[in-house]
Amino acid sequence: MEMFDLSIIWAGIIGFGVIMYVLMDGFDLGIGILFPFAPDEDSRDVMMNSVAPIWDGNETWLVLGGAGLLGAFPLVYSVFLPALYIGVFLMLAGLIFRGIAFEFRFKSRRNRHWWNRAFCYGSAVAAFAQGAVVGAYIQGFPVENFVYVGGAFDWLTPFSVLTGLGLMAGYALLGATWLILKTEGHIQAWAYKITPMLLGAVLVVFAIISLWTPFIDNLVWERWFGNLKIIWIFPVLALLCAYAVFRSVQKRREGIPFVATIGIYVFTYLGLIVSKWPVIVPPNYTLWDAASAPESQLFLLIGVLFVIPVVLTYTAWTYWVFRGKVRIGEGYH
Repeated sequence: MEMFDLSIIWAGIIGFGVIMYVLMDGFDLGIGILFPFAPDEDSRDVMMNSVAPIWDGNETWLVLGGAGLLGAFPLVYSVFLPALYIGVFLMLAGLIFRGIAFEFRFKSRRNRHWWNRAFCYGSAVAAFAQGAVVGAYIQGFPVENFVYVGGAFDWLTPFSVLTGLGLMAGYALLGATWLILKTEGHIQAWAYKITPMLLGAVLVVFAIISLWTPFIDNLVWERWFGNLKIIWIFPVLALLCAYAVFRSVQKRREGIPFVATIGIYVFTYLGLIVSKWPVIVPPNYTLWDAASAPESQLFLLIGVLFVIPVVLTYTAWTYWVFRGKVRIGEGYH
């Protein structure tokens, strides 16, 4: 195995798991964020039905990425958990509330409004916490001798609050374009209406973060302004995807808005990776500093190479089975 760098292989696997989680779970968190603004209760039924068969499978990627990170890069855990304990707790608490709401909302009549709130607040808190964690990662952590030495709330700054709100807007955009794809009638018309507004909010936050980030991290400044012909392709492609969302909504396309929104996420994510590479615990620790022993990485890799195809297969099968429109008062098609 000397011809392979296991740390890079594992970075690719974990990076793939993270973007799959963001895309797969992002639109159902976005559905929850949009829940209070839906036209009526029937619309909320359809919104929840559109993600009910797939939401729990989507979170498989969160488990896979988290477990892989612990096994392959233990230093990340030893720094991130003390630094982000409250943020991670809020994220998990939000996901729990959201999950409980899925199970109880349709069984409750008298207290359905409380489950509506649990679904909305749980989704919003989880989305904000995820975005704030990303912002904290961009800022970096005070680390000495591989130990976090900051405070419990150092992760919560104006920048991380902005990234948290930005991810909420981004997930809401993903949820709105998912509704365009999966619904019809007045629900789809409402989704068409709100998508340009959400896209505008995402672009505003995207611009502010893009201008702010180089002043936070010298590595990002050097990476972006030292390779102008290479790295800038990612924000350009993200903006082209944003334009595709806008134009496809104007033309009342159904599938393109969702696919183009996924493109915004993918190219923004690639831009973030290129900005930080190969640092995994900012500001100073690289993949190789954080890596576990090669024997441990190899042992885990053998298992993961069996697991990922299985997860991809049942995910694709689930989406295929529950393809088509979700309509008021009907099941899945």
